[in-house]
Amino acid sequence: MASSSCPHISVALGDGQQTIHNEIASKYTSVVTWAAYRSLSTSSSTRPVKRRKIAAPTCGTCHMSLTRPFACLQCQFIGCWQDGHIKQHLRSVGHQFCVDARSGSVYCTDCEDFIYHPKLEQMQLSATVAAEEKLTKSQNSKIARESFKPWVPTSAEIQALQGAESIPCHGRRGLLNLGQTCYMNVVLQCFIHNPLLRNYFLSDKHNSKQCKVENCTCCEMDKLFAEIYSDTASPPSPYAPISFLATSWRASSAELSGYAQQDAHEFFMASVNHIHSTSRGCTNISCNCIIHSTFSGSLQSDVVCERCGSTTSVVDPVLDISLELRGGGGDTLGACLRRFTQPEKLGKEYSCAKCVKASPEATKRFSIRKLPPVLAFQFKASFRFEHKTNDKSSAKKIDTPIRFPATLNMAPFTTQAMKINGTGNGHGHGAHGYGAAYPGRDAMCEYDLFAVVNHEGQIDNGHYTNFARCKDEWFRFDDDKVTPSSLGACLASNAYMCFYVKRYLDYKPNTIPSYVLSREQELQKEREMEREKEREKEREKDREREREREREREEREREEREQEAMRMRELELDDELLSTL
Repeated sequence: MASSSCPHISVALGDGQQTIHNEIASKYTSVVTWAAYRSLSTSSSTRPVKRRKIAAPTCGTCHMSLTRPFACLQCQFIGCWQDGHIKQHLRSVGHQFCVDARSGSVYCTDCEDFIYHPKLEQMQLSATVAAEEKLTKSQNSKIARESFKPWVPTSAEIQALQGAESIPCHGRRGLLNLGQTCYMNVVLQCFIHNPLLRNYFLSDKHNSKQCKVENCTCCEMDKLFAEIYSDTASPPSPYAPISFLATSWRASSAELSGYAQQDAHEFFMASVNHIHSTSRGCTNISCNCIIHSTFSGSLQSDVVCERCGSTTSVVDPVLDISLELRGGGGDTLGACLRRFTQPEKLGKEYSCAKCVKASPEATKRFSIRKLPPVLAFQFKASFRFEHKTNDKSSAKKIDTPIRFPATLNMAPFTTQAMKINGTGNGHGHGAHGYGAAYPGRDAMCEYDLFAVVNHEGQIDNGHYTNFARCKDEWFRFDDDKVTPSSLGACLASNAYMCFYVKRYLDYKPNTIPSYVLSREQELQKEREMEREKEREKEREKDREREREREREREEREREEREQEAMRMRELELDDELLSTL
């Protein structure tokens, strides 16, 4: 854990100052908890209709309402920073620390600066998470969110970790271009920096040394992560994903094979399907493989008949969302999502099943019924290229810029939000337009950007690059070249695909995850098979002992017969002897 930047707060939070520690810790927790509740209830983008308002505090000196209050950690005083009243209070009464309620930053009068301490950071995180747990719910609004429990290693895990040798796991390794394979490299980099895929394969959920499936893409993913995260060279040498390319060629159609330039989105879809089909526990219905656990969501299509008002809803599973660009510049990801979820007129060709007549007008609307843990957006290629003639070779790429945010809230585009905002059938915007939804929903719909795929050049001679986030740092990947970058450079790039990960994973509360249940079921089956083998061995031993007893019994009977025959022979001899006498 990082050390403190201030020796005074270290003393105040130390074991030798238990009274001060309790006072400062309790007050700090109260302040950051209050700020978390206020932030969640007042800055929600879904703007709930019914909401408990939290009054803004006022400065104890000038009595001005404070949007950024500072609270003394050793008394009840609250003051403003701009006019210096909080610092005046600390100097006048001899108190040492105050906290910015909005950011959780602590100011020390002796250091005359804002300070850092890992205990304070941990207390802020715990208080914020606890407040969010009380105010947020899962996608099913009737289910409360499960409380966070930090990982505490067991004695067996501690013993296993004692002999482990730690190596740096940066994941910043370039990939060699194997002949116009930049489309593959950018997709693999997005896989590598996907936190769910990374945690799955680095935790040995699929072991390529034990797998017996031929042309297994999961095995190639396991080898890829092992290569990327085990290179200790500085700087790491580029890796050539030759076997991954060969396996993808064997598993793909003829269109995706060969050394011709391919579309990155097509390769992404082919790869996730190959990983799904070779994953353990792969099923066609309710699959809980790593691909569906990561990318799977669902879209709901609502068709409303204007004649009778009946609604026909269809739910389809999706692994990514393709968005249309309007063209002409000025497009944003939010605008594309709004167009994607806006009602669309179907015309007179729609026939309503309920009124059995051709509807004069019907409306169709998409909404996101289930949000996936990882959102993959693709900006449709048909709107990125212009065909002036029927000859596709004369197509010209249209470099339409698309602005996308670092954080994305998907609550306004969900089916539940649209039903609450509209008239109950999923249509209409409600009194507040997009986003007037339910309290506490926003936090479970927040996404953070972690990877972007870019396309440069024209159709026939273009080149793919990508940006990816490693922890809190951004890097640009151009095949084997890896250069430090920034979030600003990433957001300014011309995106072809964007990847967002959910800030809070949504799962059924107070239940064991499905992969744990599957693993326990497999272990139970293995234990049952072992017990059956042991029972079979015992039965074989019993049969062998029975056969041995049978042999012994037959031997005894044989010996008894021989003895009886000998006695009979002796009696016959005696009779013959007596007759001669």
